[in-house]
Amino acid sequence: MLTTLQTAYTDTRADDLAWALGREPLPALAVLDLELGGAAVQLRLLGASHQVLVEEERGGPCSETVACMPGSSTPLPLGVAKRVGGWEYEFAAQVETHPREAFAERARELLALVADHPHGIAGTFPGSPLAFTALLAQHREGRLRWRTWHTYPQEGRLVATRTQVAVARPPVAGPGPRDGAVAFPA
Repeated sequence: MLTTLQTAYTDTRADDLAWALGREPLPALAVLDLELGGAAVQLRLLGASHQVLVEEERGGPCSETVACMPGSSTPLPLGVAKRVGGWEYEFAAQVETHPREAFAERARELLALVADHPHGIAGTFPGSPLAFTALLAQHREGRLRWRTWHTYPQEGRLVATRTQVAVARPPVAGPGPRDGAVAFPA
């Protein structure tokens, strides 16, 4: 799905992006609701980038936000792996810098990939068809995965993120130490 976002272009620099987990839903300019692998997934385009909301019976809710968030002190990390509620969460980000022509080619390639994909949503910002946020989700091998792209034509920069979540396995309960026995950490 491709849409033009009816808002001012608020992300002015790739370095302004911040990352957060567990935020409540923010006002969205466009939304794509999906059912993937038994989970409800909502891809949300914001006036300041993206938010993904996931809800699944065993894993519970999970929320990822990558956006310009005033007052946020958590910059975009290169990578994160942690347990979030009932989910095993992995996130990675990469910033690409391209000369003008290469940037335009890469941006058009990404828009073409996402625009007609049944699990993809892209929103261009008024004033530049190469200024956009795009999200693409899938379910594979028991994991929900999504990729996002945030473009900054004025800088020739593209921020790409990759996330995967899987319902966390419960800890294995084994017999405790016997009286007088010493338990060694694994």
